[in-house]
Amino acid sequence: MKIRLDKYLADMTAAARSEVKKQIAKGLVKVDGQTVRRPEAKVDTKESIVCLEGTQISYTSFVYYMMNKPSGVVSATQDKSEKTVLSLMEAPRKDLFPAGRLDKDTEGLLLLTNDGGFAHRILSPKKHVDKIYYAKIEGPVTEADVDVFAEGMDIGEKRRTLPGKLKILFSGEISEIELTIQEGKFHQVKRMFQAIGKRVLYLKRIQMGNLRLDETLKPGEYRELTEEEKEKLC
Repeated sequence: MKIRLDKYLADMTAAARSEVKKQIAKGLVKVDGQTVRRPEAKVDTKESIVCLEGTQISYTSFVYYMMNKPSGVVSATQDKSEKTVLSLMEAPRKDLFPAGRLDKDTEGLLLLTNDGGFAHRILSPKKHVDKIYYAKIEGPVTEADVDVFAEGMDIGEKRRTLPGKLKILFSGEISEIELTIQEGKFHQVKRMFQAIGKRVLYLKRIQMGNLRLDETLKPGEYRELTEEEKEKLC
């Protein structure tokens, strides 16, 4: 695929298109060993060798990251008042976005990509991709609650939720559970527990499909998915 040189560099660096044009005009960019000063010059994303100040900049069409999202940041590309997940990344691509969202106070597995088709495949309820959460719940969680979740629930929307699989890890004053759902409605896990008169104290997504959160990632850390991990999701 052939694209403009300034787009190529803007896609692959954190620099604005205007800054990239300045770098090109200063003669800091070489294509196949030749200095190029025209931002509109076309380069082949697969064949051309593009160097910025002596460093080769390879072009990757799609990228996929796993992040252990910390509490206190929002799952958005930008926000006027809140810190976003992209602000935790070093020089993120401008076309990167979170595939799905986690609430500001929810932690855990978040995928970031620039592949819209991939995002649709893993987020669409019709694709039946499991999303597994670990949560701490105020008060005892019972087997009766398990049955209610398994039937699908009314959380105040036109349609009931799809059936959820509730697993009790510990039941007590503060219960611990795992919940598997296949949707991503606004505040869904919290609203499901509210519907049975219980409150979520802590929430963390630990798995999507067959992809489990890399527990070596500290909150706020991220890494690219391996080919094997991408295959698990696709």
